[in-house]
Amino acid sequence: MKTQRSPYKLVKVAAVLKQTFISAAFLAAFALSTAQADEIRNPLGVLELFTSQGCSSCPPADKAAAALADQGDIVVLSYHVDYWNYLGWTDTMSSRQNTERQYAYGEAMGRSGVYTPQAILNGRTQMVGTDVADLNQTFETLAADGDGLNVPVSTTMNGDEVLIDIGAGTGKADVLVVYFKHEDKVAIKDGENKGRTITYRNIVTDVQTVGMWHGAPARITLPARVLDPRESDGCAILLQATGKKGQPGAIFGATLITAHPS
Repeated sequence: MKTQRSPYKLVKVAAVLKQTFISAAFLAAFALSTAQADEIRNPLGVLELFTSQGCSSCPPADKAAAALADQGDIVVLSYHVDYWNYLGWTDTMSSRQNTERQYAYGEAMGRSGVYTPQAILNGRTQMVGTDVADLNQTFETLAADGDGLNVPVSTTMNGDEVLIDIGAGTGKADVLVVYFKHEDKVAIKDGENKGRTITYRNIVTDVQTVGMWHGAPARITLPARVLDPRESDGCAILLQATGKKGQPGAIFGATLITAHPS
């Protein structure tokens, strides 16, 4: 496990996430029919893995994330951070936005720093995240304690509209769309993982806020007009609470859609 003290002034995650534009045409492209896309309905939990190609401790966690993604009942999202890029290899998937989200989680959880690999489960707890059995057990424990994904979230296509349906629950939350690239193999030519080829799954490329939920059943309608599609293979919809300073908090519900060529 590699620990990092912040070299940056924390930019509040709300400033990063509170965007109003969304490529609904892309959603329509992969939500058109079940023949073209797979959706995880009623998942057990959400795993957000903060990782880096330049971190020698990360490959076991990347492998565990891939295994959970293949289970089909966990929403897995890999966020590549940029603060290890100085070690001799620039992570080809890293972004400052991902780093800011991790630091915002750290602030919300009362931590003085962050590390890789770090797994955030349901926005509620964190762990190193290299052991599949431990991750599954933690998700089961969260569900048993009432901290699972208790609010149903689903998407459908209706003509020229994309519908996000959210069930009833307690509290309020942002509705996030997290775009990702399904899989990529990277031959790392320098740094701590020099000479290794590592497979990454569900690599986050963008996060956008598209609405709010206040506890009652809700439907968010997005237009499917032609827009420049994102270079993404799918997206997750997260129903996530935020703290007083805009930090990410508990995730109440989620779904994930992976696109396939028609």
